[in-house]
Formats: sequence, structure tokens, C-alpha cells
Amino acid sequence: MQITLRLAAAEEKEILRNLLEKYAYEFSQWDGRDVNALGLYGYDYLDCYWTEKNRWAYFLLADGRLAGFAMVNDFPEAAEPTDYTLAEFFVLFKYRRRGVGRTAARALFDRFRGRWQVKRHPANSASVRFWDAVIREYTGGRYRLETAVPGTEYEDGTPGDIYFFDNGEGAGGAASGHRGDFRDAARK
Repeated sequence: MQITLRLAAAEEKEILRNLLEKYAYEFSQWDGRDVNALGLYGYDYLDCYWTEKNRWAYFLLADGRLAGFAMVNDFPEAAEPTDYTLAEFFVLFKYRRRGVGRTAARALFDRFRGRWQVKRHPANSASVRFWDAVIREYTGGRYRLETAVPGTEYEDGTPGDIYFFDNGEGAGGAASGHRGDFRDAARK
């Protein structure tokens, strides 16, 4: 299966908005988020991904079909310097447990070299297992995980757990990448 990441264009914002609704609905089982008066979860920062610097939204594609999305920015989750934060990451059910998420995450990390923060909800056991495996493998075990980090609370009040790692120049343990205009990920 060919896994690719494609930068979302501004004219594709509605596609991302639709996927974000599915993501928020699934995530509401852990963070207890409510819908608004229109029956939508919404995403307050969606427009910012095309109007502000240092925000990137990607579609995950599996053999050319939409399989999910990833959103990266440079706003730290924890009060610690960072270059990149994985704001959101979602793989549609059909593509889970098939290597799509793992391949896309690795490609995303390769694209953005530097200090990373990746937050997870501790009650989301699938996410816990996924990120434990992906980050351990990607970094060769050179990462730090802090649990129940103050100031990172989800809607339900649960503090987030955060992975910290550095895949920048000389960091070692991670595959090399580039900072150019990234379009394609590795083949699985």
C-alpha cells in the first residue's frame, strides 16, 4: 500500500473540517466534549492553518484514497521549548492496523526536524499503544514521556501525557529528512 502525505490546500478546508468532525466525535468518548447548537464540534483553529505561519495540515492518503489527516504547529503543549507539536492526528477506521498511521507519522516526523511534543489522552488506550510503539521505534528509544502534565488538560479535566523527542541534526536515532516542500511519504 502506498502511503502519502499531501499538504491540504486552502480550497480543501471543508474536506478537513468534515474529517475533524469525525475525529472530534470519536475523541469525545475520552474528553467528554459537547457539540454546539448546530450539532457540530467545530475546530476553533482551522482557518489559522492557512492564515498563520508555522501551521501545517496534511491529508493522509492510502493508494490515493483519503485515509486521515495530521496537523502540526509550533505551539508547545507543555511549558518547554519545542519546534513542533503534533496538534491532531487521525486515521479512518478502515485504514487502522494496516501501517497507514505508523508510516504517515514517521514521514511527518522526517519532514519536520527538531524538538517535538506529542500529546495523548491517557484513557485512549489505542492511542497510548500506538504512540508508545511509533515513537519508541522512530527514536530508537531516545525520547521522554511525562504523564499527567499540568496545564495540558483535556475538556474532561484529564491532564495529558506528552512525549518529548528531538530528531534534529545530530540527534541520532531517527531517519533523515528534509525541510523542503514535502509531498510524499515512504512506501509501506
